[in-house]
Amino acid sequence: MAKILELLNQNSAKKRLSELQEIAKETDFPNRDPRYINNHIHTIYSFSPYSPTAAVYASAKAGLCTAGIIDHDSIGGASEFLAAAEILNLPVTCGFELRVSWKDSPFGKQRINNPDQDGVAYMTMQGVAAKYFSKAEEFLVPLREKRNQRNIKMIENLNQKLSREMQIDFVQDVMPLSEIKDGGSITERHLMYAFAKKISAKLGRGEPTIKFLREQGIELSAGDLAKLQDVDYEFYEYDVLGILKASFVPQIYIDADEELCTIDQFVELSKEIEAIACYAYLGDVTDSVTGDKAAQAFEDAYLDELFDFLDEKGINAVTYMPARNTPEQIARLKKLCVRHNKFQISGEDINSPRQDFICYAMENPEFSNLIDSTRALIAHEKEAEQGTGETFFAESIIKRFPKVEDRVAYFKAK
Repeated sequence: MAKILELLNQNSAKKRLSELQEIAKETDFPNRDPRYINNHIHTIYSFSPYSPTAAVYASAKAGLCTAGIIDHDSIGGASEFLAAAEILNLPVTCGFELRVSWKDSPFGKQRINNPDQDGVAYMTMQGVAAKYFSKAEEFLVPLREKRNQRNIKMIENLNQKLSREMQIDFVQDVMPLSEIKDGGSITERHLMYAFAKKISAKLGRGEPTIKFLREQGIELSAGDLAKLQDVDYEFYEYDVLGILKASFVPQIYIDADEELCTIDQFVELSKEIEAIACYAYLGDVTDSVTGDKAAQAFEDAYLDELFDFLDEKGINAVTYMPARNTPEQIARLKKLCVRHNKFQISGEDINSPRQDFICYAMENPEFSNLIDSTRALIAHEKEAEQGTGETFFAESIIKRFPKVEDRVAYFKAK
């Protein structure tokens, strides 16, 4: 698997797709389990160990029946994702994720679903048809440019805490870890990954890294120590990055501002490109699946009021992660979605090599609605691509099927 991923992660989309065509001829993929879906897979176009081609391969190899690309501030990998999916005949969907300013909302001073900043919410744009990629890119380019200005300032903050030999250079150390030249974004994870690689290169893996992290005042759990002592692990720096992001980012973080769009701008864009604007539910966190989120309270304390606000703003879909919340959180969320007639979309964000592409929670019949909605989402995207005017939230469709569950059934059958 490691050798295959290396081939599918080459520095050219053309090469990656060519390799996939050859690999597909010699690979026995498992039967696709209709319960296994994932609409929120990150790639190297934001931060991930997977190129779009590698992500499609890994999805098929895991037995997913559908997959979806979602990158932060970027649609750059979507065309490659579609091409790879065509090679493997895997149904897929495309979208992207943004941090959106809620400062003018009733929750402007609340911690919503962003671990780093009050008054900012992660939101996804789902079901983006290929013909709208360029339109989406026009919207995203200036946001990425502003984000990089802030990234540079955070690197400066980081360097103030480091010795001369450990200094990080944004151009030489960070940018090469991204796909910035081809429309990719640079995130806080890139900054911490560059830092992790510097630690490994200058000090060495294992005990020297552990000693350095402790010197920075970082408390290491038994799980952290086990990972850090596994010096032969192929993605060692990803484990270091997870620790740095949870413990170090708060020390250097600068609030995002100019790089954020408003809720109204986000909703308007969704209408222009016939896509689906989603609120991404996080819920209070007690244990982080990806290992880089500290225990923290988010939107659960005011979730009812938040749904009223979503109604007011015309945000008619919610995406959530069944494996990451308690049964009580999920039950409450689903009731609110039904009460407010929200389209429910599932996706477990993949951005770490230790994560499984399969969300085993989907084996629970309770989540069969999310399988149906995924089929509906793919059908919606096809309608948008064909220009029929009969997408999931088109006025004519809403008039025929006012209830989302009836609309899902209609699109699922297409």
